[in-house]
Amino acid sequence: NVRINPSSIAFSMWKDIPVPFYLSVHFFEVMNPQEVLQGAKPVVNERGPYVYREFRYKTNITFHDNDTVSFLEYRNLFFRPELSAGTEDDYIVIPNILLMGAAVMVENLPNFVKLLLSGALAGLKQEAFMNRTVGEIMWGYEDPLIDTLNMLVPGLIPFQGKFGLFVEFNNSDSGLFTVYTGMKDISRIHMVDSWNGLRKVNYWKTDECNMINGTSGEMWPPFMSPTSLEFYSPDACRSMKLVYEQSGEFEGVPTYRFVAPKTLFANGTDYPPNEGFCPCLQSGVQNVSSCRLNAPLFLSHPHFYDADPVLVNAVDGLHPNKEQHALFLDVHPMTGIPMNCSIKLQLNLYIKQVSGIIQTGKTQPVVLPLLWFAESGSIEGSVLKQFYTNLVLIPSVLDYLQYIFLGLSIPLIITAAVLMATSK
Repeated sequence: NVRINPSSIAFSMWKDIPVPFYLSVHFFEVMNPQEVLQGAKPVVNERGPYVYREFRYKTNITFHDNDTVSFLEYRNLFFRPELSAGTEDDYIVIPNILLMGAAVMVENLPNFVKLLLSGALAGLKQEAFMNRTVGEIMWGYEDPLIDTLNMLVPGLIPFQGKFGLFVEFNNSDSGLFTVYTGMKDISRIHMVDSWNGLRKVNYWKTDECNMINGTSGEMWPPFMSPTSLEFYSPDACRSMKLVYEQSGEFEGVPTYRFVAPKTLFANGTDYPPNEGFCPCLQSGVQNVSSCRLNAPLFLSHPHFYDADPVLVNAVDGLHPNKEQHALFLDVHPMTGIPMNCSIKLQLNLYIKQVSGIIQTGKTQPVVLPLLWFAESGSIEGSVLKQFYTNLVLIPSVLDYLQYIFLGLSIPLIITAAVLMATSK
């Protein structure tokens, strides 16, 4: 019933995910931008959440002879003001990502290039911090700086048009996944055979870090063991391994909870296998510049949860705690289907003073949080009822029936033995 086959119970759930997913975005507003430019510690205030209903569906579903199927999965997001603590018209002060990012990216270029850039920034009246609406930060805004950067340093930011942190996230696919259907070998179902035709990426320094491991992050092979699970995340440009934390239940359905290990974003010093993701800073943030146009961007848990305290102490206004900021997946171990999940990540920008670019002021080097987001969803309604009936209730009834039949058979066996003995 869990195989990727049009006749299986789980196929329609796999094809058009009926689970209501929500994307909740929390922004970090910088409260003292001018002081930061004079070398002060940044003070941030969390704004949000800004909540979006997320619809996922698969297209280009193609079955292959080697027990695999290829597909594109699209995401559509719709703002839900009634679930949000504000509107997309809210203004928020954040770093000018293009300016501050470009400054770090050109730091090692000749001084005359930096002087040209600094002059261009002054002519465009570009400042280190900007006051933009949530909608602009999310979905893009026109900025003459894009054309200027492309002219002064060709190839520095190889894109045109609007700039927005989620501009490529909505109404787009996450790449061509090819996964195993489980028709021939159920233990390999949902495991990734390739992504965009690749069995490994080339973002990182080692083969181990470049490997595309696990599933596409939606379902896992059945009969799971309480150890770990793995999936490839195109958004994080890497495979991510979660570890078993505890057993529990979700609406009467038994589950295994998987969480992020402390080594997930550890640096190469604290966890040598992660050396391939370096150059690294403190443990708790991962450098993703190699897959994000070389911009000085870092991934972490929200509020630097589980990170080196140095990162938390460098910014005022952060309050990491497990309940709010730790990610988790609750999976039904018999089928490998997630029942309840909340994947939380934070996007950070590394900012610093760059000599020759006056707009960066005397800014001290710091990993400054921009926003954190959670993609959350849980099985509910008729889907949950069908799931519970077919995959929990009926197996449980059958399990009890076998003991009932066994119990009834014992007297019959004894009676038969007595009759055989007396007949002799």
